[in-house]
Amino acid sequence: MGEVSKNGTKISIIGAGNVGATIAYTFAVAGTCSEIVLIDINKDKATGEAMDIRQGVSFCYPVKIYSGDYADAAGSEIVVVTLGKARKPGQTRLDLAQSNVDLIKEIMPGVAEAAPNAVYVVVSNPVDIITYAILQCTDLSPRQVIGSGTVLDSSRLRSLLADHVHLSSKSVHAYVFGEHGDTAMIPWSLTNIAGMEMDEYCTDFCARHNACGKTEIASILTDVRTAGAEVIKRKGATFYAIALSVNKICDVILRDAHSILTVSVLTNGRYGIDDVCLSLPYVVGGRGIERAITPPLLPGEIEQLHASANALKAVLKDINF
Repeated sequence: MGEVSKNGTKISIIGAGNVGATIAYTFAVAGTCSEIVLIDINKDKATGEAMDIRQGVSFCYPVKIYSGDYADAAGSEIVVVTLGKARKPGQTRLDLAQSNVDLIKEIMPGVAEAAPNAVYVVVSNPVDIITYAILQCTDLSPRQVIGSGTVLDSSRLRSLLADHVHLSSKSVHAYVFGEHGDTAMIPWSLTNIAGMEMDEYCTDFCARHNACGKTEIASILTDVRTAGAEVIKRKGATFYAIALSVNKICDVILRDAHSILTVSVLTNGRYGIDDVCLSLPYVVGGRGIERAITPPLLPGEIEQLHASANALKAVLKDINF
């Protein structure tokens, strides 16, 4: 089962819970890859999820999907890491840190040994801490280990801004930097709408200028930060939107698309930040991280980014790696 895929691209998914299974389903429906391995300590659950998807693949693109052991990650172009406990209502992502790091320490060295050349896309929460933990317990390169980070947060931000100005989200470019969590920040100076700086668009083209009082814009950051918690409060878990964002990341890798994504990567030296994983813009391609993009930020924005980095470092300091 663990041999190199001979007819296309192979993705292994570590963890077959709601998130892992939904990612596998999304890959199958989107035709992202030709082979999917679902791996979970609960082998019956992984087998059942693979069977359920496999029974419907005649309606989708051809894909080989099966369950396996950690050694079956061998030959994968991408390994998606979803293992660990999910957030419960009222929990922050950082509350999960030590227990999920312990799982990473137990499982990921063996997976990395089986698939040393794969690109690892980390989804487990708290994603910035788990991405760092994988680098600590394996010999994988930082360019190989990519946290899903604020890719989803940035999508949420664009959707909220698009709704605010009554445009398609394709006409809005905006990013969320820092922690995938409560200290995430929006570099508003980099935001543009219809090819214009946001302030220019709001002043010269928005019919609601001086009517909204910027209160809605100010609330967007709060909405972005709490979007996941709001879903968890209502349905107990989040998995559809994160599956779509992971599919996007994996598609960019497999197509060697050289797209700019705000993913969580080990940061050393950018904006004066060192030795922490958080989300900043990177060019992502077939080898994982191709290069960093470091746009100029305003002093206040750099201060917010440092606050986010320091919040993550405070957690790292108390984690037993």
